[in-house]
Amino acid sequence: MAETLLPSDVVGLARVMPRGDVSVVAAPYGAGDARIADILVSVGDRVEKGTVLARLDNHTALAGAVLTAEANLAVREANLIQTRAAVEASRNEAKAALDQAVSTAAEAASTLARTEALASSAVSTQAALDAARAAAEGAKLSVVRAEATLTRYDAVTLDEQPDVIVASRNVDAARSELARARLDLARAEVVAPITGTILDIHVTPGQRPPTDGIMDMGDTDQMMAEVEIWQDRISAVMVGQPVELVTPALGVTLQGRVDRIGLTVGRQGLISDDAAENKDARVIQVLVVLDEASSDVAARFTNLEVIARIDTTVRANP
Repeated sequence: MAETLLPSDVVGLARVMPRGDVSVVAAPYGAGDARIADILVSVGDRVEKGTVLARLDNHTALAGAVLTAEANLAVREANLIQTRAAVEASRNEAKAALDQAVSTAAEAASTLARTEALASSAVSTQAALDAARAAAEGAKLSVVRAEATLTRYDAVTLDEQPDVIVASRNVDAARSELARARLDLARAEVVAPITGTILDIHVTPGQRPPTDGIMDMGDTDQMMAEVEIWQDRISAVMVGQPVELVTPALGVTLQGRVDRIGLTVGRQGLISDDAAENKDARVIQVLVVLDEASSDVAARFTNLEVIARIDTTVRANP
């Protein structure tokens, strides 16, 4: 920081943080009494969003439930294929039975006609005529029955057949069971909510996930600073103004620019070493984005407290 502060400078306490602040990685909702089984990352590791960071001790049992649900779904799908094939075969059999019944009825009608002609010439007996008539009538009834059977299959499409509908619903139920099993399995895995670096790990295998989170991570590719500015000085602060941040812990001055200015007034959260300072001061938070070189230095110092000096002589928003 410059050795001499200008009257135009605005100074405030600040906290170095990753872009978007620190993300607390918590146990999945519904984890219950499960404990940590494996920690799959170390402090300093960079991970992509969705990467599995840890597993709970119920993972094996839930993975087995997924395998069971997958097998059940395969059985139900095979049964659906089998049912569709059986219904299609029954339809073909009904059609063949109708064709045969029609052929038999035609033959019986022809026989009846010949017998009636012979009977009119007194060549055939009455008994033969009665038998021919009975055979013809029976053949007609067989056609009616065959048509009724075929109509049951032809009235709706194959997928609308009752047996196929039941088998299809069983497949849907099995898929729902599998989806639920996979959702339960997901609750046994702790995944990264963002792409970033593991900053701290709060548990070891065998422990229950603490309520304040399993680990912390942040996007340290771009470091920022959260500055508390007294409400009576905020009018001089504008987006784009240069900012210097210093602390004895670093030995170097960090450089950045005002990125955003808060919209609410709150109580001071960072406390200075000055015992006479008003601890109930009302402040507005100002976010500062560090330049590339300063961001590289600050990446190892998340939550480090620094002093920020904003040069308010720069008036234009770039």
